[in-house]
Amino acid sequence: MKILLVEDDKTIASGLEYSLQQDGYITVLCHDAASAKKVIAEDIDQFTLCLFDLQLPDGTGYELCKMVKERRDMPVIFLTVIDDEVNVVMGLDMGADDYITKPFRVRELLSRIKSVLRRYQKPSHAGAVIDIGNVRIHTLEGKVYKNGAEIPLTALEYRLLLIFGNHVGQVLTRNQLLEQIWDVAGDFVNDNTLTVYIKRLREKLEDNPEQPALIKTVRGLGYKVGD
Repeated sequence: MKILLVEDDKTIASGLEYSLQQDGYITVLCHDAASAKKVIAEDIDQFTLCLFDLQLPDGTGYELCKMVKERRDMPVIFLTVIDDEVNVVMGLDMGADDYITKPFRVRELLSRIKSVLRRYQKPSHAGAVIDIGNVRIHTLEGKVYKNGAEIPLTALEYRLLLIFGNHVGQVLTRNQLLEQIWDVAGDFVNDNTLTVYIKRLREKLEDNPEQPALIKTVRGLGYKVGD
């Protein structure tokens, strides 16, 4: 997942960028409104979420939020030192999804980001299917087919495959997978269990589980399905 971070305080920006990258996000950092507007105008489709400082040397997070929302329905979180009801309401009225007041703990911000992203996950619609190579997921029926033949999966195997199916082309870290399985299943899943379920999915869905082409390992990062 790719985040557009706009923060004029270079010390804060550097710390945030490091923390976001450590949590598995790809970041693009801008220190002013002008450079942010250029990124929004040219590349906004590449991003999953925006983090905007409210007060910038040459503009405000409000105008950046408005610009983003005119182009895409995507989450925007404001970073602000103004813990002021009027400013907060104004930002939310403009389409912002959340705000966090400085100083804040990085873990709190990461939690807010995950919460907002969950709200943007689209529900499955009747008849919706997800194709990954020769594997097809029928989300309404909760069934999986390979080359037209149904492949029986356990509930957790199916949930794990659906997470991959909803993030085709994205690298997912083990922590991201564990958090999403926890959210959906409500059960404790540890790192070793995740390894087992990845192995089981590969055995059921890959043509050659020893050389997986469907669920690929991205060394040092995590896993990726699709190009």
